[in-house]
Amino acid sequence: MKDLLIAIVSGLVEKPDEITVTVDEKNEEGIVVYHLHVSAEDMGRVIGRQGRIAKAIRTVMRAAATRNNERIQVEIE
Repeated sequence: MKDLLIAIVSGLVEKPDEITVTVDEKNEEGIVVYHLHVSAEDMGRVIGRQGRIAKAIRTVMRAAATRNNERIQVEIE
């Protein structure tokens, strides 16, 4: 899942070497949280207009997690 998130975001940003993803353990609700960090210049590219790209990234990640019977959440920081 982490590799999928990096693959999606690396196509959007200008500095793919500055992408970092940290993964938290499952919380009490069984949700794994992925924290995505990109450079400040690329933040607009990842969020998109009115958050459309961020929403699309979260949708794709949730769909992939559902296929693996997991529950995830993507936080863009």
